[in-house]
Order: sequence, then C-alpha cells, then structure tokens
Amino acid sequence: MKKIISRLLVFFIGLPVIFAMVFVLPQYYHLVFNLLAVALSALGAMEFSVLLAQKKILISKTGAAILGALPPSVMILILNLNLSDMPFFAVIAVVVSWLLASGIFARGDMLDNFLNRFAAGFAVLLYPGMSMALVVRMSRWEKNASIIIFIFLGLVFFTDGLAWVTGMLFGKGNQGIIPVSPHKSVAGFIGGAIASVAIGAGAALLYPEVFVPRFHSIMGMPSVAGSLLGLLTGIAAVIGDLGESAIKRSSGLKDSGHIIPGRGGVLDSIDSLVPSAPVYYLIFSLLFIQP
Repeated sequence: MKKIISRLLVFFIGLPVIFAMVFVLPQYYHLVFNLLAVALSALGAMEFSVLLAQKKILISKTGAAILGALPPSVMILILNLNLSDMPFFAVIAVVVSWLLASGIFARGDMLDNFLNRFAAGFAVLLYPGMSMALVVRMSRWEKNASIIIFIFLGLVFFTDGLAWVTGMLFGKGNQGIIPVSPHKSVAGFIGGAIASVAIGAGAALLYPEVFVPRFHSIMGMPSVAGSLLGLLTGIAAVIGDLGESAIKRSSGLKDSGHIIPGRGGVLDSIDSLVPSAPVYYLIFSLLFIQP
C-alpha cells in the first residue's frame, strides 16, 4: 500500500511540480530545473556510495556528493557562459587525473585500498553524474528545450507508470523472467513498450516544429522517427531500473535509501533517468534537426 501511495504522490504532485519548473521557469537555460538535477545527482551519488560500501568499495558521502554533482554543475556553467563543450571534458579529465594522483604517495593500508577508492570515485562520477549532465545539456536547445525536456521526462515516467499498471493488472502469471527483479512481468514490459512508442510518436505529431526529421526515407516520417526515439528511450529506462535492482541485490540492501517513504531513495527514483538521458539525447540528435 505504501508503494501505491508513493507512486500516486509522485504522479499527481511530484511530476506536475517538475513540469511546472520546466515550462514556467525556463530562464537561464532552465536553471531551476537544472539545479534540481544537480541536487538529485548529488543525493543519488551519496546513496550509491552506501551501496558500494557494502562491498568495501569506499568513498565518503561528501566526496561522492561532490563528484556526483560536478558534471551537471559544470554543464550549467557551460550553458550560461555560452562556452563550448571543451571545458566539460577538461574538468572530467582533471578529476580523473586527481583520483589517480591521490594514490601516488599512499602507503600501507591507504595503498592497499587505493584501487577500491579510485573505483568508487570513478563510479559515482559516471553514475549518476555524467548522465545527469546530459539531462542539463538538453537545455542547450533553448528555443524548444521545454518541449524536449517535457517529452523526455514523460517518456521515462509515464512508460514506467503504465508498465507498473499493466503489470499489476495482467502480470500475475508471467512474472519472474528477470531474476534480479522477480516481480517484473511480461505484461508490464509490453505495457511500457506500448507507452514509450505511443508517447514518442505522439510527440512528433503534436510538435512537428520541434521534432523535424533529418531523413527523407521512412525515417523521415515524424511518427516513425518519434516511435523509434520513444522505444529506445523506454528500453534504456527499463535497463536503468533493472540495473539498479542488480546493484542493490549485489550490495544486500533492499533500497538505495529511505528519503522517499514507500519508494526508497533518490537513486531508486532516478535510476531510469540515468541511462535513458544519454540515449534520448543521442537519438534525438541523430534523427531530428537540432533546434
């Protein structure tokens, strides 16, 4: 019951608030929304550090929060200062170099544990940091950024929602196909796939000025290109959800945290966003003319 209430609160309160941020506060390349992305990335990285610690892969929560928040924070600065992407990659290179250099003078136990500490730092930098930077990066398409971000969030959350509903209604006899998440069902996956395709195709038809196909073949049909964008983003979202389940099972913890009653931690809520953001960004860039 707690999970049902939590999901209803997310859909009827949380998502409208986020969508309001996107449409009502687009100033400075959606700064308010992007700061939320930074906060979620930092909190998610902190929770990830707790999961890693169960396997003796150690990094402080503070260090994890800094590394998790760094990529999206740098991307915000790049957008608002109208810089190229070069500083972003330079900062990431410096951070990775610093992580490596921190072991040069290590001795004893510090040296023995250096590989674990380096792996932990690199992990939280990538997951969720780098992926959340691409959520922020969507704001660079300033003219149509609100629609592009809105469709991305809709694809991830409504696909997840319909997958959950269809799984609840029709999934009783077809569960257990994924060992790390035995309650997931075939019906749920089918429902999620249908939702992702419908949202992608619908977005391309509703917003033809935003989703302008690059190609003149069958992929030049907005509905086809939109369907592919939706399907691939939906698949990435499912992989993110299942992948985080595997991480939790490996760590021995049921949830990444307890900040959201009935739902778990922040990482439990953004796990689908993390791998789907790069996929959505890349596929949109390939299939549609960039605004």
